[in-house]
Amino acid sequence: MHIDPLLVLASSLVGFLVGLTGMGGGALMTPMLVLLFGVAPSAAISSDLIAAFFMKPLGVAIHWRRGTVQGDIVKFLCLGSVPAAFLGTWVMHLGGNSPSGERRLQMILGAALILGAGAMIVRSLIPQRASNTTSPFKLRRVAILAIGLGGGFMVGLTSVGAGSLILVLLTLVYPTLRSDQLVGTDLAQSIPLTLAATLGTFVFGHVQFSLTASIILGSVPAVVIGALLSAREVSRSVRPFIAGVTLLSGLKYVGVPIPALGVVAVVTFLALAVITLRTKPTASPEVLDAFEAVP
Repeated sequence: MHIDPLLVLASSLVGFLVGLTGMGGGALMTPMLVLLFGVAPSAAISSDLIAAFFMKPLGVAIHWRRGTVQGDIVKFLCLGSVPAAFLGTWVMHLGGNSPSGERRLQMILGAALILGAGAMIVRSLIPQRASNTTSPFKLRRVAILAIGLGGGFMVGLTSVGAGSLILVLLTLVYPTLRSDQLVGTDLAQSIPLTLAATLGTFVFGHVQFSLTASIILGSVPAVVIGALLSAREVSRSVRPFIAGVTLLSGLKYVGVPIPALGVVAVVTFLALAVITLRTKPTASPEVLDAFEAVP
């Protein structure tokens, strides 16, 4: 099995950013593989899903110890997301490995990245809460199941959505839950979701083992380091700019010309700089520490 040192190094950078900021790895790893290393979209998505399955248990352990996982929400999310993730990998398989099939998948991936980037920006604008509400929350089964179905399918098809879209939708459904509770709940359900998607990639034959091994070797230790070194001010400042890079990657996938991308890049990063400077956290340091330390 061939291990690519350059890919290991690049994957470690992505893993470090995931651990430092809590941003979803699918929005970072897959574009890097396709745009910088020339990996076919189907192989990049499959390898990223498998690597994510190895990265997530650390974050779940942190949140489980702190009691921030909402078990009832996790259960209904998984009822939708687990079968939908497997279905997403099957739909990816139906597209085939031909150049035209890979091109269609790249367009879908681009649309998913644009949607995920928008969700990340929305997430950065939602105030973080300092304490629990004293009244019990209502279990909105239909809404949670729908979020699981949509998010799970997107993750299985593109590897994007578990750490961005699902989290934002949960925030809209449960605005009274703290940020660390939302993140812990989303992270807990993403393990069975990612497992289902990983099994699908094995069943439908998109896995490249050398590629996957290089990603895991670089990203998993780096996630731990990023989580341990995470600092509130640093990660809160970096998150919007990762969202900007994700947006530009998505636009590149869907065929936006380079000159137009340059204009969009300037406007986007100026706007994100303003957002970063004007957004002030409202949560306590303890809540932010839990929120920031999750890969």
